[in-house]
Amino acid sequence: MELLLDGKWKEVKGKLKQKYGELTDDDLMYQKGMEDELFGRIEKRIGKSKTDIRREVESLINK
Repeated sequence: MELLLDGKWKEVKGKLKQKYGELTDDDLMYQKGMEDELFGRIEKRIGKSKTDIRREVESLINK
């Protein structure tokens, strides 16, 4: 399932960096159609599952 990250990614990225200070710009590099790789990098850095990360990102998009 592809998320609609394009228009809101900068905002979501900022919120994730605030919450998880260990995330780097490289961890949060987004390319359209590459969401799974993005969530994999975040998963590796913070130790949460891709499913949990996806839910969190979806909730940030829908705020």
